[in-house]
Amino acid sequence: MKLDKHTEHKGLIAPLRAAMYDFSEQGVRRALAELCTPDALFRLCHPIGDSAGIDAFYNRAYGDLLKAWPDLERRDYIVMAGPDEFGADWVGCGGYYTGTFLAPWLDIPPTGHQVTMRFHEFYRFENGKVVEMQALWDIPEVMMQARAWPMAPSLGREWHIPGPATQDGLVPGPYNAAKGKETCQHIIDMLDYLKKHPSEGGPEVMEMERFWHPRMNWYGPSGIGTGRGYAGFRNWHQIPFLNGMPDRGQYVDDITYHFFGDGEYAAVTGWPNMIQTVTDDGWMGIAPSGKRITMRSLDFWRLENGRIRENWVLVDLLDAYRQLGVDVFTRLREFNKARNMGRIDLPDGMS
Repeated sequence: MKLDKHTEHKGLIAPLRAAMYDFSEQGVRRALAELCTPDALFRLCHPIGDSAGIDAFYNRAYGDLLKAWPDLERRDYIVMAGPDEFGADWVGCGGYYTGTFLAPWLDIPPTGHQVTMRFHEFYRFENGKVVEMQALWDIPEVMMQARAWPMAPSLGREWHIPGPATQDGLVPGPYNAAKGKETCQHIIDMLDYLKKHPSEGGPEVMEMERFWHPRMNWYGPSGIGTGRGYAGFRNWHQIPFLNGMPDRGQYVDDITYHFFGDGEYAAVTGWPNMIQTVTDDGWMGIAPSGKRITMRSLDFWRLENGRIRENWVLVDLLDAYRQLGVDVFTRLREFNKARNMGRIDLPDGMS
């Protein structure tokens, strides 16, 4: 029986995921060549940036990372797919890279211990091939594990973000278009109501209890952290965000969202999908500059009994700092001048 295209696309991603689980340069390059068009566009977070073509992407994204984490491996806990409202077809993957951190990477000092880095990676398909990838890697998470984060501490909880509580994030086929659309619409409606506050009233106008489970988890990026329940979400993310950027949500005509759903899961990208001005109280310890910035956010949501129980959020915070004139990597180098930046050679433990 012929598979629907979204189930087929998840199958086409599987060899790349497998090659990255037992990561080798040859295996990953071969899997990328089979999956992607020769001129595919790869868009990654700051400071890695954009690249065109498989070789340029591999060299920029994985070349130095594999040297630093020689036992590099990828673990996915969400793989879902679907069409966006413009008819483009996407696969969204969420999980983390892990390995033993033995050599500096992006001027982050090695630890000699296992390290993790969360990823959200979205792949756009045309005619059975990936033509575009958008990816956010939680590089600040790596800095924190190396005790080298040079910026303000997070308000939320910093920890190793879990996969779905229901352990069903690798969404199987066949694709149910009606269910995917229903899940997406719940998220779109929720976001519309979130934007009503504060311009149209107090927190009650968001109708949180209608859209969100009372035991919700909002898994924010490192640098912001996790909030649990309505109070955690509001205190550790939303209130500081709105206090620093009260014009959030006012420039929607200047950005394009791509929502897609698969079963109880939904995802969104925009690249960028937020525009706002850092004013008033400032944000993340950064003084208000009055400067308008864009933000890239790749998000996943999981619904449970008609309400959002879990929301995984990655934001390119390093790019936001860059736009505000803060060079996190220069600060990192200053912060770590007294650290040993040499390669760590561990004994094998067997002798």
